[in-house]
Amino acid sequence: MSHIEDKLNKLGLQLKMPKAPVGQYLDCKRVGELLFVSGRVSELTGMVGADVTIEEAKEAARDTVLLILSILKKNIELDTIAGVVKLQGFIRSDAGFTKQPQVLDGASELLIELFGEDGRHARTATGVNQLPFGAVIQLDMVLNLK
Repeated sequence: MSHIEDKLNKLGLQLKMPKAPVGQYLDCKRVGELLFVSGRVSELTGMVGADVTIEEAKEAARDTVLLILSILKKNIELDTIAGVVKLQGFIRSDAGFTKQPQVLDGASELLIELFGEDGRHARTATGVNQLPFGAVIQLDMVLNLK
């Protein structure tokens, strides 16, 4: 069991069961010491500011990080992750909703809990009108590997 999985267990969290990609792309691609992780959507559907609260969306962001870690576990040893370089979040938002950064904090906070200072990252939080499958959030990230 990896160091990251130990931390997840201590937090009472479990990795999600990953699904296969739904298109012609890779889960992730390594270029040198960087690992580019394809976007993954939340299980939660809806629109923040309409039928989904900020707290529900933050939880969906956290759950999507768990899904991404599950996908990574299929492709690499989790202990080879040296840190998180960048996190990009697309939040399906109602017109006028402007608190996307607060929603994305759900993902950022978990990454920092798991990786410490190496989990701090650059990021972009963008509000969008639609996401695949009606998902509330889609995340992708760039990781630094050991």
